[in-house]
Amino acid sequence: MKKFVLVILAAALAAGGIMMLENSGTPTAAAGNAYTGTLLVAGMGGHFTKADVSIDPSAENPIKLESLDRIVIGDKTTHPTHDPRVDVNDKNIMYWSTYKLDPNGKLHVGKSEIKSGKKLEDKAIDLDARAKWTGALYCGSGQSKKFFMPVTMTDEAYIDVFDKKTLELKHRVFLDKEGYTPGKTKFYHGVNSPDLKTFAVSINMADDGKPNGKIDMLLLDMAALEKGKAKVLAKNTITGTPGKTLTFRQSFTPDGKYLLQSGGDRMFLLDGKTLALIDEEMLDIGENHDVISTPDGKYGLLTLRNKVKDGDKEVTDGSVVLYDIGSKKLTGGMTSVCMSCHNKVGITGNAVLCGADAVW
Repeated sequence: MKKFVLVILAAALAAGGIMMLENSGTPTAAAGNAYTGTLLVAGMGGHFTKADVSIDPSAENPIKLESLDRIVIGDKTTHPTHDPRVDVNDKNIMYWSTYKLDPNGKLHVGKSEIKSGKKLEDKAIDLDARAKWTGALYCGSGQSKKFFMPVTMTDEAYIDVFDKKTLELKHRVFLDKEGYTPGKTKFYHGVNSPDLKTFAVSINMADDGKPNGKIDMLLLDMAALEKGKAKVLAKNTITGTPGKTLTFRQSFTPDGKYLLQSGGDRMFLLDGKTLALIDEEMLDIGENHDVISTPDGKYGLLTLRNKVKDGDKEVTDGSVVLYDIGSKKLTGGMTSVCMSCHNKVGITGNAVLCGADAVW
């Protein structure tokens, strides 16, 4: 058996906050059937929360949240965030980006120590003038050894390339030469492959700014992206239901064999090299905003926004559920990872989840 040490960002978020999870590392040895570790989650309140978790795929409720702590990068007016990205070079460093403009009209990218919570860098960045719709900004991100690459949800959307040492913006990559023009797309999300050679991008296609259920999946060459160029290595179009199917964050299995792609009313399992569709899991239990792989590549952990009762009110909670990649089906029940935290600190109302990253 194997033992895995996780880092998940688990936040006691303010109403409208977000939880994030993502895979980036190599497993170490272990006992028993459970995955165990320490968690971290990004929130709209300007903080990341660390937590201890255990995951037992055979249990009725596989994911158990043990404890919580926080990494603060700002407040809800300056640093609302969706995006943690653990450094592939140093598992104690986390890169991050912000989801909304601060009061001065700036975005932020930065890096923090995971163990101490100390903020090491914080750079204020101008939004590109080509981004006319700005309701959602940085969300997904990837990296290479030298560069951090957050992706915007703007229209027109783009990929930024930052030097990891200085957080200097080196390149801003648009995909208009590949045919993705304003009004024709709704949200980009992207992530690097485990070998750091490719960068997967999901693009929701749109008619007059409204998503039409068609999603273009691209695999970009990482070496070209580091130089500010978009070189498409593979492309596939997948299709869902207009108004319901909308892709968000994604992750590869550690061996790069599969790409796990969230899709709103469903999740997609794609070939990690060709982007061919392998499986499509329809969901009636919530809206899927991320999928991360366990470090052995056997399961996908789906993050869901689902409706629950809070007293006499219906509110949104953030929950997680496991997908068995081998048998291609959901396994076990849902576990609340947002409202369960909110209740402990006396926060009421919506507890909204999105995506994340983890150190194994």
